[in-house]
Amino acid sequence: MNKMYDPNRDGEADGTAKKKKRTKDYEKEIGKLQVELSHLQAWIKSSGARIVIIFEGRDAAGKGGMIKRITERVSPRVFRVVALPAPNDREKSQIYMQRYIAHLPAAGEIVIFDRSWYNRPGVDRVMGFTTEKKARRFLELAPRFEAAIVESGIILLKYFLTVSEEEQERRFRRRIDDPVRQWKLSPMDLESYRRWWDYTRAYDEMIRMTDTQYAPWWIVPSDDKKRARINCISHILKSIPYERVKFDKPELGKRQKRPSDYVEDKGARNIVPDLVW
Repeated sequence: MNKMYDPNRDGEADGTAKKKKRTKDYEKEIGKLQVELSHLQAWIKSSGARIVIIFEGRDAAGKGGMIKRITERVSPRVFRVVALPAPNDREKSQIYMQRYIAHLPAAGEIVIFDRSWYNRPGVDRVMGFTTEKKARRFLELAPRFEAAIVESGIILLKYFLTVSEEEQERRFRRRIDDPVRQWKLSPMDLESYRRWWDYTRAYDEMIRMTDTQYAPWWIVPSDDKKRARINCISHILKSIPYERVKFDKPELGKRQKRPSDYVEDKGARNIVPDLVW
């Protein structure tokens, strides 16, 4: 008996092929960008440059994945990621910017803030962790603070990742259903979902009041994570006037010969089992 022709099968196969090709193209492009990030790293080390990159945005907009792609092939001693927890009692008594200043880069470093001092006019303001008066005062003072950073010679880049209501909900539901993603879903995420328009108003004012010529905000549409990563990393590379540094290939030399009096230790060793899979 002949199998009945399914008109949807060809469409599904075609869709799968396009998805595989897109993933392959994405990995190829990300690979090229990561090579350039390695050249950027060499220039930062040799020139003593100081760079700050701020990533802000909606919850589930892809900040973590963006930072992972930037840092996964470079040295954590050059590319430092700062993701500060909630302030402790001592930090709450300090000047607000104080704990962030401590993490600004020294020569030969690039610091990536996974959320930053912009917590105050964003989540802190919406969730009532700070007063409206303090939030508005922050918005007035932040441009001056960033002007001082830039005037000191630090390159400052600010990115805000956006995501649609529909896509954010899809990602939250995926986190709920996937055990390896459930850790990403915090009570604050749930509140940000419920208070979408409160956050919208807060972020609109934040960007409007702190978007300056010397430290502008760059908006990254992130419904398509792969496209967002390619676009944002490309923009970072174009925004920093780095040059390729010549790599002097070292000579490995000759490995020493095994000593004639060396006797292999036959003592017991704990060997990790080799699993069959």
